[in-house]
Amino acid sequence: MISLDLENMLVCRSILKDKLIQELIAASADPQNLGLSHAFAGHLIEKAETEGWSGNLVRGLFLHLLSQEGCLAAKMAETANGTIGESLRKAFIHDIKKLMPALFQPATSIVNISILEDYKPSMPHTLEATHFLNEQLEGCTTPEAVTDAFLTFYHKYGYGEIASYEAFSWDTKHQKLRGIRHFEAMAFSDIIAYKRQKEQLINNTLAFINKRPANNVLLVGARGTGKSSGVKALARAYYTNGLRLLQMQKSQLNELPKIMATLRQYASKRFIIFFDDLSFEESDSEYKYLKSAIEGGVESCPENVLIYATSNRRHLIRETWRDRADGQDELFRNDSINETISLSDRFGLIITYLEPTQDEYLDIIDHFLRQEGVELDREELRILGHRWNLEHSGRSGRSARQFVTHYLGQIK
Repeated sequence: MISLDLENMLVCRSILKDKLIQELIAASADPQNLGLSHAFAGHLIEKAETEGWSGNLVRGLFLHLLSQEGCLAAKMAETANGTIGESLRKAFIHDIKKLMPALFQPATSIVNISILEDYKPSMPHTLEATHFLNEQLEGCTTPEAVTDAFLTFYHKYGYGEIASYEAFSWDTKHQKLRGIRHFEAMAFSDIIAYKRQKEQLINNTLAFINKRPANNVLLVGARGTGKSSGVKALARAYYTNGLRLLQMQKSQLNELPKIMATLRQYASKRFIIFFDDLSFEESDSEYKYLKSAIEGGVESCPENVLIYATSNRRHLIRETWRDRADGQDELFRNDSINETISLSDRFGLIITYLEPTQDEYLDIIDHFLRQEGVELDREELRILGHRWNLEHSGRSGRSARQFVTHYLGQIK
């Protein structure tokens, strides 16, 4: 049996806090005590079922800890945009030498329980980032090569939830990013019509990813036309390029300074802060936090952050005819009007979505029906789609998908 020398690591010592690692150390120190080995194996199997790990579970545990919990090398690589100092690299190689048996030897050579060797979970699941890390490690035979594989991984994906998730919410209670595990996003190929709008959105985002000048974006127009679907599709399409989506609520606007400071720490990633269906009443004051975040605040917006918002209103702050009345009480009426439109003007790119034409509406229905193996001739499609359109809230991508759901569930 191989004895792991984990307690003499230098920069990966954070993994020693993990309960499973503590149980593994205890089992390795007393291999004759089968109770310790079985306790470790049982808890490791529970973790494997929760996470969907397959194959060598001891290797899976260490890959998880090094990619999710991270280490000093991972943190510095993230902060320094993928590079670390030579001394820190040497310390990381020192630790990798001690981790090589856990990463490349059979599980049974460390804990003599055969079920840990080629485990098949009830619901297998492999994160894209973990798959990439396994590919990088394939064929590595020296600690130096393994170290470079991990540093390549940290540069491309980061570590922790940043490496694992495409989209995040902001946990107000704990003041941290929270990965959205079941993130639902359409592919751009499923967003029918709006070719010009998609091109504008994609081109601006690609410029941002490639560290060229890019604008904050306001997507405005008819409801159900795919504004938010387009933004979410960006996170799915460009996750491997380092793009992450942070979806926020209007009620969290006062936390933007703290959020900006947090995102600034992830220098190798690009973040879109996303506000869906954003609008303000005259009495709302939260919009001033957004104005300050976009431009004009004491602390500038980090270069790795843009703000995208969707709204059904071109002017995000509600304006009434009373605001334009000559007899209103305010002395400088134009100043009041300018205040209501100044927030929209902060967005350098405004993309407008109009209600789809009849043909575009039918094309959307046809696209999603064909995905389910249903093909209707154009005339039947026109009759059914038009009837649905009249009985519901007009033509939109949302209405088209609702029709498809109804057709598949009730008619087919």
